[in-house]
This record gives sequence, structure tokens and C-alpha cells, in this order.
Amino acid sequence: MKDLRANRWQLPDGVNELLPDEAWRVEGLRRQIMDSAYRWGYELVMPPMIEYLDSLLTGTGEMLDVQTFKIIDQHNGRSLGIRADMTPQVARMDAHALRSDLPNRFFYTGSVLKARADGAGSSRTPLQFGAELFGHSGPESDAEIIQLMLDNVMLAGLQLDEVLLDVGHVGVYRALIKDAELTDGLEKQLFQSLLRGSRPEVMEVLQACEDRSSMERLRANIDALMNLSGDCAAVLSAARDQLGDGCPEALAALDNLEAVVDIVVAAHPLIRIHVDLAELRGFSYHTGILFTLYDDAGGELARGGRYDAIGEAFGQARPATGFSGDLIRLSSAQRPIADSLKVASSGIWVQSTTGDGVNKKISELRSSGERVVLDLPGSALHASACQCDRKLVLRDGRWAVEAL
Repeated sequence: MKDLRANRWQLPDGVNELLPDEAWRVEGLRRQIMDSAYRWGYELVMPPMIEYLDSLLTGTGEMLDVQTFKIIDQHNGRSLGIRADMTPQVARMDAHALRSDLPNRFFYTGSVLKARADGAGSSRTPLQFGAELFGHSGPESDAEIIQLMLDNVMLAGLQLDEVLLDVGHVGVYRALIKDAELTDGLEKQLFQSLLRGSRPEVMEVLQACEDRSSMERLRANIDALMNLSGDCAAVLSAARDQLGDGCPEALAALDNLEAVVDIVVAAHPLIRIHVDLAELRGFSYHTGILFTLYDDAGGELARGGRYDAIGEAFGQARPATGFSGDLIRLSSAQRPIADSLKVASSGIWVQSTTGDGVNKKISELRSSGERVVLDLPGSALHASACQCDRKLVLRDGRWAVEAL
């Protein structure tokens, strides 16, 4: 019979643990990001790990539903969800617990749990960090969120020339299909084909539409949309030429996107920006601009966008924009690691607590911010293994700290 105890050390697929060096690096980065968000005027919130399912999934669409672990509340039999994303929770707090007609700025960090990995090698237990800005619908709030995201990511030691900001705007696509009167089935097929970036599939779906002039215009517009990616200025200019005729809502979305980009570039002239107007990730959730920040290797560092009216289900529809990322993934992208994020090899080794006043001295040292580690009788542990570079010794009746 197979001994199952041999596999007890294994973790489920996509579930990770952090050993001391990495844990300290992640925690150091988390503290810096919290301080950064506070300096930007954002208030800390701590949503619960579990909520009633109908609240947790409000306004988030199908994707978050399949990512959420479901359990039953033993107190009342209602369905609970373990959060896979903290954004809907913060939206509930803004609309209900912290109800206001004025803008609210919130930031948060915490573990989330995903039923499925986002991709090969990705974690199902990310340590999420993010910020949300409620109560303002202008491009200034979107630009502020993007700049805060950049500020947070730069704390990992990355430089602006090592990242790429990819932006899009779901309002362009919404405007193009608004007057087409597609059936629900065709609209869903078109959307899924665009997500896969498959031009043959997209054209096949559109060929199934009735042959009317509006369909011909839609075919031309969608075909153009799939080519509208690249340099920001060039894409926006081409988009206005190809999509603007008879579609004022598409032009308004392009104007909004350009206004946000202009503000970000004015503050960060060296930032590299790529525009992709066929990017529809989170289409059912986002209502305006959407963005993703990548490193040079193509790894995702953070993402976000505008998602107005999510608070409607909680009693107050509010303009909203925000971003989130995985602190663990961000910490692994550090190039180089900032000195302040390294575990300092600075501690005081104490071989014995026998002696008058030694415990008082240890308390004083710890209160002053020193790391003090006690030797354990019978242990082979050494000072260097505990990052200690000094020792506490008794000299002439007084306790003193000396170099090892």
C-alpha cells in the first residue's frame, strides 16, 4: 500500500509559499507601497476574506464567477465566496459603508484565492495590492490611478524604460456595435473571436449577419479596429480617420483616451505607451479606458481601468477607476533589488541570558529598533545564520555590544 505521508509536503498546483528571504523582500515592498499610497492621499481599507456570494460577484461578470471558490455558511445556509479580487469589495465599502457624494480614494493589500490559474505558471494565491478612486468621471482620475500604479511599481527598483504601458478603451468597440443590432449570440461570438485575435473567425461571424449597409460598415470598422495598435499618436490619428465617420461616441472615447495619455506623459515623459483598440479584456466589467503595465520580458506587473456604476447594486452608482497587481510577482521582477528591500545582515547575538540586567538590556535594544537573537542551549545555530554581525557581552560589569 502506498504511503501517502511521503507527499504531505506538497502544495496544490498554483499555491505558493514564501520562505524567509522572499517573504521579507515582499513585505518590504508592501510597506513601501502602503507608504506611497498614503502620500498620494489614499486611505487604507481591509475587506474581509469571505462574503456572501451575491455581494462578492456583483457587477464583475462571468470571469470572476468561475475564479471564485464557493462555500456554504454553516450559520444560515447561504452561499459564501472566498474573494478572488478585492475591487468589488472596495466598491461595496464605498457605496454602502463609506457613502459619500465626494471622491473617495482607497488602497489595499491582501491575499486572494483563485479557483483557476490565469495562465501557465501563475499563482492561484496572489498577494493583491491596488487602489481605487470613486466619485470622479474625468480623465484626471484615470491619469492619477495610472501614475500611482507607476509610482508603486517603480518602488521595486524598475525604471520607466524597463516597462511598457499598454492602453485601450472599450468605449470604441461599444460605439461601433451599438447600432448594429446584433443578436445576443452573434455579439458574444464576435466578442470571443476578438479576444482571441482571430481575424478569420471575426470575419466569419460578421458574414453571418444580414447583408445590410449597417453590417457592411460594421465589418469595415471591426476590420480596421483589429489593425489599430502601436504608437499612441499614430493609432489615435488613424482611428479618427477610419472610425470617426458617423460615430461620434467612438470619437468621444478616443478623445478621452488621448486626454488620459497626455496627462500621464506630461508627468512621465520617458514612459513607453502602446495603444491597442482591439483589447477587450474585461469588456463586460470595464466602461472606459483599460490598461496593463508589462516589464521588458512581457510579464504583467499591474492592470486596471474604469468601471463606472459598479456601486449601483449597493445603492449608489459611482464613477470608479482603479488598478491592482500581485505583490509577489512584482517582487520577483525587481531589477535591481532596492537596498531598502534587502534583509539587513544586522543583528545582535546573545549567547546567554544569565547575568544581572541582561534581560533589561535586551529589551532596551529591541525597543530602540535593534534585532536581538538569543542562542538556544544545545543548538548548533550560529550567529551568522541569524543575520547577526554583533554580540552582547559583559565588560567590566556592564553589558556592551561588540562586533563579532
